[in-house]
Amino acid sequence: MSSDALMRRQMTAPAVAEAEQNAAGRPDADGGPSAEAAGRSESLRTEFPFELPRGYVDGSGQVHRNGVMRLSTARDELVPLRDDRVRENPAYLSVVLLGRVVVRLGTLTDVHAGVIEDMFASDLAFLQDFYRRINAEGHTRAQVTCPSCAAAFAVDLAGERLGES
Repeated sequence: MSSDALMRRQMTAPAVAEAEQNAAGRPDADGGPSAEAAGRSESLRTEFPFELPRGYVDGSGQVHRNGVMRLSTARDELVPLRDDRVRENPAYLSVVLLGRVVVRLGTLTDVHAGVIEDMFASDLAFLQDFYRRINAEGHTRAQVTCPSCAAAFAVDLAGERLGES
């Protein structure tokens, strides 16, 4: 993958929108959008970094907190429906689904349903919410309210530790 493609892949939604607006204003010689503008309008962020609240503890005791989740495909949502574990227990659907879309967790690159089912409940809940945000809402931001002053503001759930700016 070229560095330009990787850069476009990692652009935030506002940066993509700004790039598209800027490119739309630069037509090529025939008056249509330039080839560069056409390439930018097709870019889409497909992978999102995250940091688990507690972390997955592997067999050797190493804690893995940082990871990457990719956007889900239709196949990712359909294949688990044929899984016997899901047929026996529909609640297992999210475990199998997350095992398909979490592409990295710490130093682990083979993340599967077995890894997901061994996570702490708070980390599983975090991943379920993160999945919903990036696939249904298209972003990783959440509206929160300060418990002290009641001020409302947005936070980005992707990979930032609580309390850090």
